[in-house]
Amino acid sequence: MTNNQNKPREFDAVLGGEAPPPVQGAVLGGIEGVKIRLSSSNIEARVAALSEALNHGDIGLGLVIEALEDKFRKVRQAAVNCLQNRKEAQVKLALHNYKFWSGFEKLNRLPHQYVSTFANRQVIEFEPTTNIKETVDIAYALRNTERYSNKPEITIANKLQLLQQSHLVNQIEALVFGVWFDREATDFSSRHVVDSLVALQAHLTNLKAVFIGDIEDSECMISSIPQSNVSPILQAYPHLEVLKIRGDGGYSYGYEPINAGLAFNPSLRHEKLKALIIESGGLRHQVINQICELELPALEYLELWLGSEGYGGTSSINDLMPILSGVFPKLKYLGLRNSEYSDDIALVIVDSPILENLVELDFSMGTLGDEGAEALLNCPAIQQLDTLNVSDNCLTDNMLARLKQLDIEVISDNPQKHTEDRYCTVAE
Repeated sequence: MTNNQNKPREFDAVLGGEAPPPVQGAVLGGIEGVKIRLSSSNIEARVAALSEALNHGDIGLGLVIEALEDKFRKVRQAAVNCLQNRKEAQVKLALHNYKFWSGFEKLNRLPHQYVSTFANRQVIEFEPTTNIKETVDIAYALRNTERYSNKPEITIANKLQLLQQSHLVNQIEALVFGVWFDREATDFSSRHVVDSLVALQAHLTNLKAVFIGDIEDSECMISSIPQSNVSPILQAYPHLEVLKIRGDGGYSYGYEPINAGLAFNPSLRHEKLKALIIESGGLRHQVINQICELELPALEYLELWLGSEGYGGTSSINDLMPILSGVFPKLKYLGLRNSEYSDDIALVIVDSPILENLVELDFSMGTLGDEGAEALLNCPAIQQLDTLNVSDNCLTDNMLARLKQLDIEVISDNPQKHTEDRYCTVAE
């Protein structure tokens, strides 16, 4: 046996001193050595340890899965590379949970058609003649059909009653709600949808995802979609994981609003909600304040369309400070999209503690200019993101080229707006 066999390899952990063994130290091999190297400040050592971890059975596999939560991008990516060809059920679940939103159907403009998928599930229109045979990875969509259409008049409330009669109602995973109001309604808000859904809580025991507002622009402008207090849904469905709302509607053009608009009850706690999405042409600051008062310990994905002041958007950077200060500690994706003050957000977020946990930061459809982008470029924590989305903003070609040099995924798919004429993409 030669002395070389006792010498530490490049990334081996050494116990007992810096000098090579056997003089003053001992190489820690096996799973204990892997654990020590995974806690090293040397990123390359941690990356190298991941491949070796897979040689140590379930314990090693567990360490690689845990590395998906590492604050350093290179370690996370190395863990993904180690796991992506594995067949174990726990590995597939871990990779799905790592960025469960990656398959979400995201809107990047005014809604001109209904969603085809929601919360990673295929959307199927529910009609009185629909025979529910499948529920796994399926979302059923319910919409009013009005008397001037070529179908019999039937409301969402009527359709929910028919849905209740299915022998598979307790297995339904996701529901999508389209237009709920008609021309003769006295209350246009989504309150009737909320109330009808709450009334079925004893039947829809497997409900995981709800979308209220799958409404085309031709049916109702996004800034005018009349929402209501949706907290009763969170209270009635403790296992809900995804809640998506389109619209707000709590403002008017110089007149009294016809309804109070979107709202959340303060201090409401929900243990399971992982994703909250609010799409709006103008989101009121009161709604953001109420969201910040929610207790959502499992929230990983938050997407807010802040919108235009001309269409009810009254928020400012001050309203976002609780989010940027870490009120949602598990947040991994933050989308502050469709904003008129994207630069303000960028200048503040570079000093935010939430960057340590974020893997994706989304400024798309906003007004981000070179000043805000410069702050991002000069922030070391930005280098630990998986993805930075600056699509459809107000950046110069030179700044876009500099951002593209970052060693992360930078998305700038849509054309940039004129740098001097700043506006968010979706308003009316």
